[in-house]
Amino acid sequence: MSRIVAGPFNRVEGDLEVTLEINDGVIEKAEVTTTLYRGFEQILCGRPGLDALVIAPRICGICSVSQSIAASTALRNLAGGRAAPNGYLAANLAHAAENIADHLTHFYLFFMPDFAREEYAPRPWHDETVRRFKAVSGSASARFLPMRRRLLEVMGVVAGKWPHSLAFQPGGTTRAIDIGERVQLASLLGEFQLYLEEAVFGVSLETILAIETALELDEFAASPSLGDFPFFLTLADDLQLSGVGKGPGLLLSYGAYHDGQSSLLPAGMMNDQGRVLPLDVTGISEDVAHAWFAETDKRPTEADTVPLIAKDGAYSWAKAPRLAGSPAETGAAARLAVAQHPLIADLLAKDGGTSVKTRIVARLVETAILVHAMQGWLRQLRLKDEFCSHFALPDDAVASGLVEAARGALGHWVSLRNGEISRYQIIAPTTWNFSPRDAAGIPGPLESALAGLDTGGLGAQSAALQHVIRSFDPCMVCTAH
Repeated sequence: MSRIVAGPFNRVEGDLEVTLEINDGVIEKAEVTTTLYRGFEQILCGRPGLDALVIAPRICGICSVSQSIAASTALRNLAGGRAAPNGYLAANLAHAAENIADHLTHFYLFFMPDFAREEYAPRPWHDETVRRFKAVSGSASARFLPMRRRLLEVMGVVAGKWPHSLAFQPGGTTRAIDIGERVQLASLLGEFQLYLEEAVFGVSLETILAIETALELDEFAASPSLGDFPFFLTLADDLQLSGVGKGPGLLLSYGAYHDGQSSLLPAGMMNDQGRVLPLDVTGISEDVAHAWFAETDKRPTEADTVPLIAKDGAYSWAKAPRLAGSPAETGAAARLAVAQHPLIADLLAKDGGTSVKTRIVARLVETAILVHAMQGWLRQLRLKDEFCSHFALPDDAVASGLVEAARGALGHWVSLRNGEISRYQIIAPTTWNFSPRDAAGIPGPLESALAGLDTGGLGAQSAALQHVIRSFDPCMVCTAH
């Protein structure tokens, strides 16, 4: 038995370590450590409620809009009001643009470069992988990055800037879109759709959206398309990634892209029998048994976040979120599973749960869904109507803002007392997926996904290890608040 510490893993920032116990090349136990503490929840306490709109988005420069919308939703719920219809639509446009950018940034810059490793040199696809996806020199990222910049111009129109815009308010969005800007946004989306069809998918969006079974996905992968998605499917099938990195079974989604009455993707949970159930938010708790925090109430509405570095048995700055007492995986695969998307449901049934392959497939399929949805939201805008309605915060109230960032379920729980924030709790997607063990010793989703993984004798240098960890797309700064 050998015990090694692997890390850093993130290609954006490296605040992640994984301690592995390996026996004959197979991981028997993993402990996932978030190494950075930032203290946003303490920074927010004692401030006026609206300060959350300024401070909370600065938790992260990657999913800033998601943090803004979680904060503004929590404040809206404190006030018991509704945003202007145009405000929901405009926020959806910006939120979807950010999440698409995150999905494709993960695919091209964080995930696919690992297939260009020398470990895979004997594989027939290795030379083409190096040409397309090798870090810095790959042709695919060279084509993607300018299109990412173009996509994020949506932020300039909707929110004025990105990241950390103040345009997202409880009443909607502060910047009205005029007819010329609607034409500009339609042009941007048309250009981006063309890029997806030519480079990412190699086929039309309609073709991707029509794939409903694992068999149809296999037929698409075997087609003569030159797209990067079918190329990934070829690698995934060759390496049998559908059987690698199994999740804990329970999947969670808060629902995404609301219009004030319904949402594009519904809230809910899927259990390990594949049954979709309503989401009981009161069942969400956080365990700190193995986190460097003082014991506190497990309910986010009543919890405090007090660092306690000298704590026996602790190994992470992340708490351990639990849903009805169980760890839950969140992300694009969970969102589409809860929405009962036929392809994702079929893959989960065939593979016995989430896997490295399913997580990547879900992100790319969701990208196609979102581009199509954005075009619909743009047409629904009523440019002569208001984009932001009036609101006023109460002096004393408790509420939450639950949204879906690219990486999954993001929740802000806010308590106001005498007009000031008395408590502010954040559970980010990577907190769910990269949680440490709880008091019962039950591992978090990544910890359980790594158990049983064969590293091929390469230990921390194993490409399989990289694939599993990166398939969850860690964002550690959000995890540590």
